[in-house]
Amino acid sequence: MLPAEPVAGPVWSWNLLTDVQEMWSFPFMVNAFRAGAIVAVVSAVMGYFVVLRRQTFAAHTVSTVAFPGAAGAVLLGFSAVYGYFSLCVAAAVIIAAIGWRGGGGGSGGADESALTGTVQAFLLASGFLFIALYKGLLGGPQTILFGTFLGITTSQVNVLLGVGAVVLAALALIGRPLLFASVDPQVAAARGVPVRALSVIFLVLLGAATAEAGQITGTLLVFALMVIPAATAQTVTGRPGAGLTLAVLLALAATWLGLTTAYYWPYPLGFFVTSYSFAGYLLARSGRALHTRLGRTAAPLLNKEATA
Repeated sequence: MLPAEPVAGPVWSWNLLTDVQEMWSFPFMVNAFRAGAIVAVVSAVMGYFVVLRRQTFAAHTVSTVAFPGAAGAVLLGFSAVYGYFSLCVAAAVIIAAIGWRGGGGGSGGADESALTGTVQAFLLASGFLFIALYKGLLGGPQTILFGTFLGITTSQVNVLLGVGAVVLAALALIGRPLLFASVDPQVAAARGVPVRALSVIFLVLLGAATAEAGQITGTLLVFALMVIPAATAQTVTGRPGAGLTLAVLLALAATWLGLTTAYYWPYPLGFFVTSYSFAGYLLARSGRALHTRLGRTAAPLLNKEATA
């Protein structure tokens, strides 16, 4: 008996309009682009404050515990979405409860960091145990860890939209004092800004945003949307308004390019989103280094002309 021939996948025709129309003729791809847009915007806005507050370790911790949360929910017969949100938000509350503090919202003392890292390692191991106990399809672990655009339903898009709207609305309400507390927490506290309360609220919002991003990039690659676009934007400009706008545009570009590439190539979506985000970061860093070098080269010539 001859082996079955592999089924040919979609082929990029270099006709952009035709390719987009063909790709969007499938409802699951339309839902994927809608969900990706929501996740990209929320992640980029939250990520800007994560980078500014130097809380990337907190974001990493929250994203890590999303894995056992999703795996445990699947093991119990529930949707992974419930596991994402429940454990991510719970982890954010726990981080706030154990005294996560410091300049600019960074990590607290060594005890808090050690405790957080220990719990993170235990929960990650628990996630792999839940996967081993699960008797379903073997594609589950890869989907949870590295993301997918398959099977995103309209109801899931609506959930993401609702959560995203709540997160962005809450962030808009606390945005100005949060920015002040992120840049200079000591002066903000002296001016009467509730730095501690803002930190707790921000961590809870971070948990919800991380749960959103994990459903697109997977729990191990949340940084692709949560940190890299924001870090790239802050490399290019130090102005908050321009930085937030640029971070959102970069996250949208990485997500939509990643979705398009993953549609034509049978590889994990999270890899493509991360690769595009990282490429943008490298370009920004290279451009900044080149600009600095040219400025140093031109400075002596300008001084020489001024003294002539």
